[in-house]
Amino acid sequence: MKKQILFIALILFLTLKSYSQIGFEKGFIVTENNPKTECLIENMDWKNTPVNFRYRLSDTSPIINADIRSVKEFGITGQNKFIRAVVNIDRSTKNLQNMTKGKDPVFRQENLFLQVLMEGNASLYLYDDGTVRRFFYKTNSSEIKQLVYKTYFLNDDTDQIAKNNYFREQLYLDLKCDNIQQNEYESLSYTKNALIRIFTKYNKCTNSEFVDLEVKEKKDLFNLTLRPRYNNSSLSMNNSLFKGLDFDFGGKSTFGLGIEAEFILPFNKNRWSVIVEPTYQYYKGEQTIQSSQVVGGTLTGKVDYKSIELPIGVRRYFFLNKNVQIFANGSLVMDINNNSSASVTRNDGSELNKLDVKSGINFGFGLGAKFLDKFSAEVRYQTPRGLLAENPNWGSSYQTTSLIVGYSFF
Repeated sequence: MKKQILFIALILFLTLKSYSQIGFEKGFIVTENNPKTECLIENMDWKNTPVNFRYRLSDTSPIINADIRSVKEFGITGQNKFIRAVVNIDRSTKNLQNMTKGKDPVFRQENLFLQVLMEGNASLYLYDDGTVRRFFYKTNSSEIKQLVYKTYFLNDDTDQIAKNNYFREQLYLDLKCDNIQQNEYESLSYTKNALIRIFTKYNKCTNSEFVDLEVKEKKDLFNLTLRPRYNNSSLSMNNSLFKGLDFDFGGKSTFGLGIEAEFILPFNKNRWSVIVEPTYQYYKGEQTIQSSQVVGGTLTGKVDYKSIELPIGVRRYFFLNKNVQIFANGSLVMDINNNSSASVTRNDGSELNKLDVKSGINFGFGLGAKFLDKFSAEVRYQTPRGLLAENPNWGSSYQTTSLIVGYSFF
């Protein structure tokens, strides 16, 4: 059965590899020479502002690499849109180790892609490279400017932190309108949702035709899945002090049951998730060997191993179509012993060694597929882990390959 499980894993791996280059969606680019070209853009659902991207002119044309030097604007229809702009940006950080003591921003001119959050009489943009997050804006009477927000040390003698909230004054002066009260500017936070709300209010107040291009946060970011499994497990243990005290309990077929909590990360088109899966598993084995190390020469090893495994890991999805997804995951597996026992006895029934069972940490790697967002199947391999760490001179190796099926409740 173990060979069949590995064969299934190979088929899943080849399928995954075949479909790893998907995700081109309808969009457009604007270059120096062409006002607008319809094309297919690889949708990475960018968490950070991209510095480059890939596109193709049709389903059968070659993939083209593009960056800020060749493209002035690009977007995916109904989703993200990015423009190229030369802006003054302050890259001061709120990291305490690198935070400055000056209140004033330190601007430098850079050529950047900016994500368009809103277009209208007042337009809002975002730049985020993972360490620096800045908002920019533009009105009909101004160029693109940064909304100034900076954290800094108040003085040289203390570690007290202050904030420069000049962006509130900028918006009060440039986005003044009858239906926006002064206290709304004064209490405004430097966050995407808060800024979008006030830009929306201003554009409505000025009767502007505007487009909100912010990608709304995705729903269904949590899955709870019941996952029964077929396990093929093997266990061996040996004594480093006495030769011949080696037990190999062989491969055993058992069943286990897990329940997986999956937290979908809200970026990169839901391709990444964090998984936690408490799982009950067991293994029972017995072997009799001949040994010259003891009187009578016959020893019997017994193991009754039960535990709750707790894999914590990361999963990556590859979307074949709306109904089928291939995935790969890796996990750190912790193990909680549940009244397990191991012993070595002589042929007369007397106990030579009673061993304490305490599991070590190991890793699990899986390949699988999910269908209709409800049903799943996975092949998972776990690296060997020890069970006898607290027993001097005894070593062990427990290893499992599993075929897992699942049903997601939500």
